Amino acid sequence: MTEQATRRVAFTNIPGRLWAGGYNYQRNLFEVLNRYRPGAIAPVLFAGAKADADEIAVFARIPGVEVVQSPVFDRAGGNLFKVLTLGLDWPAAALFRAHRVDMVFESARFFGWRLPFPAIAWFPDFQHRLLPHLFSGPAYWRRDLGFRVQIASHRHVMLSSESALGDLRRFYPGLTNGVSVVRFATAPPAHLLAADPAEVAAQYELPQRYFYLPNQFWRHKNHQLVVDALDLLKRDGFEATVAASGSRYDAREPDYFASVVRQAEAAGVGRNFRHLGMIPLDHVYALLRGSIALINPSRCEGWSTTVEEAKSFGVPMLLSDLDVHREQTGGTARYFGLDDPRALANHMREIAETAPVGVVRGLQPELEDRVRSFVDDFVRLAADVMRARSAR
Repeated sequence: MTEQATRRVAFTNIPGRLWAGGYNYQRNLFEVLNRYRPGAIAPVLFAGAKADADEIAVFARIPGVEVVQSPVFDRAGGNLFKVLTLGLDWPAAALFRAHRVDMVFESARFFGWRLPFPAIAWFPDFQHRLLPHLFSGPAYWRRDLGFRVQIASHRHVMLSSESALGDLRRFYPGLTNGVSVVRFATAPPAHLLAADPAEVAAQYELPQRYFYLPNQFWRHKNHQLVVDALDLLKRDGFEATVAASGSRYDAREPDYFASVVRQAEAAGVGRNFRHLGMIPLDHVYALLRGSIALINPSRCEGWSTTVEEAKSFGVPMLLSDLDVHREQTGGTARYFGLDDPRALANHMREIAETAPVGVVRGLQPELEDRVRSFVDDFVRLAADVMRARSAR
């Protein structure tokens, strides 16, 4: 196969309900591959027969993407221990062969150390090592074992940040795998930018000035800190509104969303912390473009999708002081400690007091260069992994 030939790469569907960031990562990747390097990579998305029809339809509409649905992929994560015993996820591998796959992109699913295709293992972050108290014992070891067997199977590891690279070397010392850092960038398609931000904000009964927090309700996303900051602002006699969107579901802690709502109500800031639910992606972009700032208080990120989207539109950002947030923004955001609601409250007040009304932000002129770089890096990595496998 020459470097110019189209490579058919197998991807596994990531349900948006379980991990919105992963779902949006793959959607964006497929769209920008088609836009900037058509014909270089043909994504073949393998999804369960019971996968959400609307989510699958989004992928099916992207030119160059092939969707394959099978009950084989209804098993979330596959059966890791069976795959370890047999050395191969035989049903999945048979489907890969039937659909003429050239290589496999593994994300949260291990297809076996006998997999007869070159493979890239994407490690988005190392949350289980950084925040182990948020995982049950079995969940922690299942995730860690998955990483370790991918490393032991000589997968080429793909990361999204230098910060994650440092974590990889710290938690898994001595690895000899090929490792690449591929920083992703988002380029929303034009049809998702057609909604009028003012109209969308009015639909959700938001004021003209509001902050936006589009993070899934998982404990490590640290929504409690935002509620505490709103409480401090209210005590200071200053009213602010945070519009939050994203899934309420967390299998690890089903009551987490309700606990955040109770916290907000108990503090008297229920009207200030508005949860909008799972909203359409064009509404997400509209609210982001019309907000006075994005807030991301997360305790752990690999390379934040919400931060990347805010960069795309030049939206001011208030971010938790993580190394990866500083890497991703080049020091251009405002930062606050993970447990410092007063610092966040001060930033919010400063932004709110000076923010213009009715500003609608468009895509930034430097965005295209970032997206092209992301696409080129991904295509180059796929070519390198294919060549390395052929040279064995």
